[in-house]
Amino acid sequence: MSLTDVTRELLVRYLGTWAPGALHGGRRATFALVSRAPAGVAAAEAALRVFAEFADRLRGRELTMIVAGPDADRDRLAELQRELGTPAALTVHPLAGDGPALLPVALRAARAAGAPLLVALDGIADEAALRAVRAGRPAEVLLITEDPAGVRDRVRAAGFALGAAVELVDADGRALLACLGTGSAKSLEAFKTELWAVDEYAGVRLRDPHDPDGRLLDISLTPNPAPLRRELLAYLDRAGPSTVTALKHVTMTETVYRPADTVRALHGLLDAGAVTRDPAHGRLGGDVVITRT
Repeated sequence: MSLTDVTRELLVRYLGTWAPGALHGGRRATFALVSRAPAGVAAAEAALRVFAEFADRLRGRELTMIVAGPDADRDRLAELQRELGTPAALTVHPLAGDGPALLPVALRAARAAGAPLLVALDGIADEAALRAVRAGRPAEVLLITEDPAGVRDRVRAAGFALGAAVELVDADGRALLACLGTGSAKSLEAFKTELWAVDEYAGVRLRDPHDPDGRLLDISLTPNPAPLRRELLAYLDRAGPSTVTALKHVTMTETVYRPADTVRALHGLLDAGAVTRDPAHGRLGGDVVITRT
């Protein structure tokens, strides 16, 4: 599988998590797939297939899908809708052209403001487009780009309180950055869960864009905890004694790992004598305080 295939799988997996919650939380929701380069047809088709699986949840609701980019193929998407038998409540708006430039107008036309909105920006980190996404309630943005410089900072500056960025690297060393901006810890945790669940045999590994050593991590449902242990120790050196809950938040927002990986990493540090805990015995619950030795 190529990097593009893997990032498409990540999008599909995350849409499978996002759609039920978005449709449950209100009467309408919007998903937009936006690109400046001709790269969105396969992703648009994959997204439409995901939404078709939730047709039964669309009764009394509206789901709008915007496809904005140079290769937005109205005829192909209409044909696929007929093939899948999607309900009238699922509306698809293909817009051919410069995706980021079209996005603000497209979101207004779709009445995306004030309702759940997820925008997937392919290959760009356009600040105007990021600001436009904030019209959603809640609003989320998934960026896939070859240029990792400052992406997470720009996402947070655009008003997304939480964000996480991970590089996916193929066997030739080519990398794509996947960054989710959201206001929901639950959404960020779901994104991390789906990230570690993509095809582990695709020849793609993960890398923390902030790791100065550029260590590559094999994709696995039980990832190697050693890099996370180092990250947690470094945080404890800076911040001092911290609760398990606080360390889980650090794991979620500042590393490539999932919050659930924190406890496994802490057990390893406790066994090695690198940290202590208070209280000294019992379950490693959220209020347990971890201290560097």
